[in-house]
Amino acid sequence: MSDQDQMIKKIGMVIHPVENLDAAATFYSEGLGLQEAFRDGDRFCAFVVNGITIALAAKEERIIDSAAVSYKVNDVGETVNRLENLGAKLCRGTEEGPHEIRAVMEDPQGNPFIIYSSKEP
Repeated sequence: MSDQDQMIKKIGMVIHPVENLDAAATFYSEGLGLQEAFRDGDRFCAFVVNGITIALAAKEERIIDSAAVSYKVNDVGETVNRLENLGAKLCRGTEEGPHEIRAVMEDPQGNPFIIYSSKEP
């Protein structure tokens, strides 16, 4: 399979759901020395460490209950259908977020993950 044929375009980020974004961001910045790369008010904050994005998600961006990896794909709906046929469970249906189209799933072992694609401009 060539790079062009790969279904997963990239690992987007590792998302950590949090109750209090300010407190969590302080922990990661002061405790681990991470620098904020992006912030969306009191809902979302991202840190980049050696090319890997660690994201903190609060309020309406808290779409999962435990840490999960997000995978960027070309077509969320088609990918969800293929993964369901292989035993994955759809936990939170396809929806439009502020910056992406996304769906929350679990693999056949119960591990959560997120499938997403960029919004059309």
